[in-house]
Amino acid sequence: MASRKILSVLIAAGLGCILLFAQEHSSSAFYEVRPDSDAGTSVHAQQMLRQGRETFRFDTFGDEAFWGNTLKLHQAIEGAKLGGVGPGLSPAAALGLGLKVDVDALPKSLIAQLKAGKVNLSDPAVTVALLQLNAVIGVTGKFDHRGKLQTVGIQCALCHSTVDDALTPGIGHRLDGWANRDLDIGSIVALAPNLQPLADLLSTDQATVRKVLHAWGPGKFDAELELDGKAFRPDGKTAAVLIPPAFGLAGVNLHTWTGWGSVTYWNAFVANLEMHGKGNFYDPRLDDAGQFPVAAKAGFGHTTNTTDLITPTLAALHLYQLDIAAPAPPRKSFNEEAAERGKEIFSGEGKCSSCHVPPLYTEPGWNMHTGEEVCVDDFQANRAPDKRYRTTPLNGLWTHTKGGFYHDGRFPTLMAVVNHYDACFRLGLGSREKLDLVEFLKSLPEGKHEDDSAY
Repeated sequence: MASRKILSVLIAAGLGCILLFAQEHSSSAFYEVRPDSDAGTSVHAQQMLRQGRETFRFDTFGDEAFWGNTLKLHQAIEGAKLGGVGPGLSPAAALGLGLKVDVDALPKSLIAQLKAGKVNLSDPAVTVALLQLNAVIGVTGKFDHRGKLQTVGIQCALCHSTVDDALTPGIGHRLDGWANRDLDIGSIVALAPNLQPLADLLSTDQATVRKVLHAWGPGKFDAELELDGKAFRPDGKTAAVLIPPAFGLAGVNLHTWTGWGSVTYWNAFVANLEMHGKGNFYDPRLDDAGQFPVAAKAGFGHTTNTTDLITPTLAALHLYQLDIAAPAPPRKSFNEEAAERGKEIFSGEGKCSSCHVPPLYTEPGWNMHTGEEVCVDDFQANRAPDKRYRTTPLNGLWTHTKGGFYHDGRFPTLMAVVNHYDACFRLGLGSREKLDLVEFLKSLPEGKHEDDSAY
């Protein structure tokens, strides 16, 4: 009897241990996979960042149906000898137009040949081969089973990535988020054999479209052209604006020079209306035929596609862009002592921090101003719904000095920008103070700086 009682106690104890173990194991497993737990949030964030990076670098959103199938841009890349049209686009010509090549996508044998000067950079066939390797940043070629280029599409990275020139100018490691101020996107689009769809949209002819596109020049793009049809400013210069960086946007409210909307709004806008991907987009502001006659007629504010290749990507793409930090400048690229003095001027007599609030260096909130408030014309502002200019974030300013400053590059140097505000706000800054302020602007973001060899 006693032995059976002891056996019962042992069995009960054993079952209790088993149940306790199972309960702990189940609780632990449940905790690990819960999306609202610390671990679950971290896993989800990493997955989203990876997805967003892939989208930013490689997703065409189905836009090859427009750039390749309709405009036939791939035929201009191939050239007549490869079954396309015209002379073709050689690697030398492509690099000259500001296209970049990802060295990490190249096989070691090809890298060795490039270093030895044994690659014919005047042959369009080499460009096609680079597309097959998925090495041309921001451009994807689609090939048939025989290796024949069938069509071509573009990605976010085309305008908003560059390379560190590690191998040679134009060929290096990716630098996501950097504005590609070498990119002559207008001249690249102008290569397309069939620009009739754009001509029809703008109620003009293909020759006029090409003239407008060639007028943009390196580092500029006109996102509003397909909305209002205004190709040139009143002074006769192109209405295109500088390509902005896509880094350092975490905490920044409105995006783009004229604050159309948030980062994710602009991603949807560009993917649908500029890249001509297949998705859905809603903005009834574009129904205003007085301000946006082209967009209103085309119904761009109510874009729909049965197969939506854009909307499912927006969340991850948004997160990735917000995660791209503004890069620190090389240490020897600015005078550190002068930058320290300039910092005091920035927040003091320069009054810069009244709008460029550290550490965002734009206003936390509605970061918009009229042209009159900042002593410039309102042409570009009036092409946007709110008719204002955004206070541009200044972190990483050193990466996009090429092409000038402000939305249209009207100020060729940072000193020209400082002189403008000195006159606009009657600051009365001295020459030394201005020089120090420029050095501070070159030093942003503050903190750790990279060695010269880093870039």
